[in-house]
Amino acid sequence: MPFQELLIAWAPFLGTLGGSTLALIAIHLAARRLHGRLGFGFQLSLIVLTFVAVVASVAALPINVALRGQLLSLMGVVVSAAIALSSTTFIGNAMAGLMLRAVRNFRPGDFLRVGEHSGRVSARGLFRTELQTEDSDLTTLPNLYLVTNPVTVIRAAGTVVGAEVSLGYDVSRHAVEPPLLEAAAKAGLEDAFVQVVELGDFSILYRVAGLLRDVTGLISARSRLRACMLDALHEAGIEIVSPNFMNTRAFAPATRFVPDSLAPPTRLHDPAKAPVAPDQLVFDKAAQAGAVEALRDEVAETERRLAEVHAAAKEAKKEADRDHAGELAEEARLLAEERKRLAAEVAAREAAVGSGEVARPSSESSPAASAPPEPA
Repeated sequence: MPFQELLIAWAPFLGTLGGSTLALIAIHLAARRLHGRLGFGFQLSLIVLTFVAVVASVAALPINVALRGQLLSLMGVVVSAAIALSSTTFIGNAMAGLMLRAVRNFRPGDFLRVGEHSGRVSARGLFRTELQTEDSDLTTLPNLYLVTNPVTVIRAAGTVVGAEVSLGYDVSRHAVEPPLLEAAAKAGLEDAFVQVVELGDFSILYRVAGLLRDVTGLISARSRLRACMLDALHEAGIEIVSPNFMNTRAFAPATRFVPDSLAPPTRLHDPAKAPVAPDQLVFDKAAQAGAVEALRDEVAETERRLAEVHAAAKEAKKEADRDHAGELAEEARLLAEERKRLAAEVAAREAAVGSGEVARPSSESSPAASAPPEPA
């Protein structure tokens, strides 16, 4: 067969294959340039488009209809076998990602605990979920792991924060509960309560807990509660030692193991600069991801309001109410500008999170309220 006839015969296949490949590369690069990282929906769409491109290329092969049908049938068998054999890995994680999206039990910025892993969700994808741990490290978990293990999500409405302390049997329970409740109140917890967890051989284990409304300060709240418990028990003259406490030095019977002075220590850093809250330092990327989700909600709400205004404007035009129609047109213009601004901010923050350029808070910008309270 002459070269020209061979080229004409294979031209549809080569054109389809080359065109679809260039189109997929262009879509991928454009999405990277606009958004910085590929979102869940785009990843799924890209997989579907790739499969469609492969099917179109096979359909354009210069072969007879029977052979083309056999090739398409073979592709169907291969895809079915891949789904069956890879359900626990690649395809399994993709299916798990779809399931997590459908359930919607957590979103970026939420606190998550699954197995031995805990932290704030900093990113979600088709195949994996990224957590930012309390050490500010990033842990990637396959979506299949999240589906096959119990997942605990700390609610944004608030969570219960508690701490335990063991005290001797010589200390009355009625003397212990008031300072512990006072400590919980100073730590910013609501509806505090005290529990007797265990009657041990040498000591009693108490637990004080309360409701924390602002879960973004979870780490600080835990530390702040323990600090307030320490101060409250010392101020009440209660020793935080068990009866099996031993010391090689001899003490008088009336000696009590409470600090001589409860005054706060002298700060070594500049008092004009407020210390950075641990939660702001640790969960910087997760906080940015949560802010992006909140902005997306604002965009959706703005679009909903804009649709309502457009509908009302159409009704006003039908009723020939020019004044009301003009007011609605102005409101629609403002809403459109607000939507454009929010969309641009979402794109900028997504690009920052995707590139890892997340600004960590500094002591100059950290609010003073985020610092733990000084001991009384």
